[in-house]
Amino acid sequence: MGHMDQTLSFLDSFQVAGVTPLSWAVAFAVGIGTYLLLSLVLTFLRRNLHRLSSDTSTAVDDLLVAVLGSTKSITLFFVALWAGSRFLALGKWSTVLQLALIVVVTLQVALWANRAISEYISRFTSAHRDSDPGSVSAVQGMSFVVRLVVWALALLLVIDNLGYDVTALVAGLGIGGVAIALAVQNILGDLFASLTIVLDKPFVVKDFLIVDEHLGEVEKIGIKTTRLRSLSGEQLIFSNSDLLNSRIRNFKRMYERRVPFSFGVVYQTTPDQLESIPAIIKDIIEHIDKARFDRAHFKAFGESAFDFEVVYYVHSPDYAVYMDIQQKINLAICRAFQERGIQFAYPTRTLFVNREAG
Repeated sequence: MGHMDQTLSFLDSFQVAGVTPLSWAVAFAVGIGTYLLLSLVLTFLRRNLHRLSSDTSTAVDDLLVAVLGSTKSITLFFVALWAGSRFLALGKWSTVLQLALIVVVTLQVALWANRAISEYISRFTSAHRDSDPGSVSAVQGMSFVVRLVVWALALLLVIDNLGYDVTALVAGLGIGGVAIALAVQNILGDLFASLTIVLDKPFVVKDFLIVDEHLGEVEKIGIKTTRLRSLSGEQLIFSNSDLLNSRIRNFKRMYERRVPFSFGVVYQTTPDQLESIPAIIKDIIEHIDKARFDRAHFKAFGESAFDFEVVYYVHSPDYAVYMDIQQKINLAICRAFQERGIQFAYPTRTLFVNREAG
């Protein structure tokens, strides 16, 4: 018993950096245990979340798996080192270790946020690459801005915890940011306009637009510009901000097309024939698929014809479908009028000659 007391007394008197070997042993054991425990918990969570993600269709568990996978070993090491240091009287080194832990944890949180953004962009791209490539391009562009903000905040937190005054730095960055914003305001305007297009969706790729006197099909929605392919084949390029400030007519969103057209018949047409024409037109249109009759009227007495006006609707925004239907209607009217002896009018003039006697 006396020999053991002498051994403990020797251990208490023998110190390394002002700390007894027993305290070093306890700190070392706590640090190793903390590191192993965190590693086991992280592995357990990753395996179970991965198994859960394979059985569900939600994106949350997939994002968590990706985020946990970006956890760095050095983060676990510093957490374990800090936990072990709680059993040691390290003086100023304890403060240094705590600051190092804060820096490492801040950077780890930034890495988690960055990985979550990357995973979301990857899933969004896979889901919308074919259906809405314009939104994919815009979201990918905006992800750069979000990542920049995340890392800027992380850097400011690190600088602040290191004891530096970030107020002056933020003020300087604010003044510099205003100057930069004024210099690139057009680019920023197009960037936010691109985000507006993605969120509000006034048009998507493959929509047919008329912008002022220009018209074409949307080919690509980019971060700064939107590109249309005109009917004559050339590419039309609009800046996103200018495009949103214009009056856009989106024909792809048109559920049905209203079609008015007119024709005239000669003045030799009898009243009974004139009375039968609206019913003939109605019967023709009602027997054509994707067409809905609205009205047909004897509109006016023209210079050289009885003028009729017809209105119908096409249940398709496709211009080719509309033209096919109009062609069927025109041919059917020609055949019906030929069978009934009704003649279309064309510009004519009647000249009366008065002969004087002698």
